[in-house]
Amino acid sequence: MTALLRYQTGLLFRSQRWLGPFLLYAAFVGAGVRAGEPVLDALGFTAAALLPVTAWTVRTCLTQEPPAARSVVAAAAGRNRAHLAAVLTGTAWPVLYGVLAVLGVAGAGDRGRLALPAVVTTGLLAALTCALTGAAVGTLASRPFLPAAGRSLSALLLGSLLAFVVTGSPAKHAMTALVTGARTASADPPRLACAGALVLAAATAALSCRATARLE
Repeated sequence: MTALLRYQTGLLFRSQRWLGPFLLYAAFVGAGVRAGEPVLDALGFTAAALLPVTAWTVRTCLTQEPPAARSVVAAAAGRNRAHLAAVLTGTAWPVLYGVLAVLGVAGAGDRGRLALPAVVTTGLLAALTCALTGAAVGTLASRPFLPAAGRSLSALLLGSLLAFVVTGSPAKHAMTALVTGARTASADPPRLACAGALVLAAATAALSCRATARLE
């Protein structure tokens, strides 16, 4: 699996397709977060921006290989493992710069009476929740379920929007926890939402791997 992850990462960076999601996230955070503003509000914006960015990156990793190269890798390592490596790569990089953004925002924002460890924990769990939910959206909005680019992109945008409004969505619960915390001046880490997002991302990845073995 390590070799597959390196392969997918190399493809992503050589193609420079990582730049679009990264610059979108940097623009979101740069435009929406100001030094000295209430920290939980800033963390909510920082975490929420990760959802569409992770969905985009996951879709990019799942579609970046030419069909011939995909067949060679699948024959050498197994179609399921190759597909899973693409999903993991697309999830890991947004999580990495999301973590860095959360740490920066937690240090620069106005914490009031909130303790720094509680703020960081809350921000990291919210960011991870949104990233994992975005990974689930990107996985479902890509091959083998939606191989056509137009339908795939439309589903990605719609899924990212619905993830913030649909009852039961882990991302919605994480954002609600941050909004409530900002109003009550208390940091309540969204642990259950993060666990739900992890289960959701794992389930969609497993479903996608099984589907790609049957449909491709």
